[in-house]
Amino acid sequence: MDIDYTVGEVELSYNPKFKKLHKVVSSEDAYRYLLPTYKEGTICYKEYFKVLFLNQSNQVLGYTLISEGGITETCADVRVILQAALLTNSVAIILAHNHPSGNLKPSRQDIEITKQVKEAARLMRITVLDHLILTDAGYYSFADEGEL
Repeated sequence: MDIDYTVGEVELSYNPKFKKLHKVVSSEDAYRYLLPTYKEGTICYKEYFKVLFLNQSNQVLGYTLISEGGITETCADVRVILQAALLTNSVAIILAHNHPSGNLKPSRQDIEITKQVKEAARLMRITVLDHLILTDAGYYSFADEGEL
């Protein structure tokens, strides 16, 4: 019986595109960086979960869309978030998602995913600095509100 134990090769790479990195020192900085990543009119249309990746100096390495959902929810996978953070050599991340309803109050699910990501990231020595809920009119910061 011939069994093939060959596995595929995985190649990892990260090519930063920025010469000058933006520094995030407050939740407002993160909000101002993330808001333009939403195409015009989409922040009120459906939920998107994004992550902002930061280096040791809290400079933005980039961001990624983790999930795109419906009108009332989106599902963010902790493993996908951490995979992206590891691939970008991030030492800190900021979670962010929008509420199309315009309601800035975090849901039970928002609180739970924040807790799960924070716990998992801690094992990798990655700090979750904040979780922002965005609308076109403002934002809610878990860190600013003492919820982190």
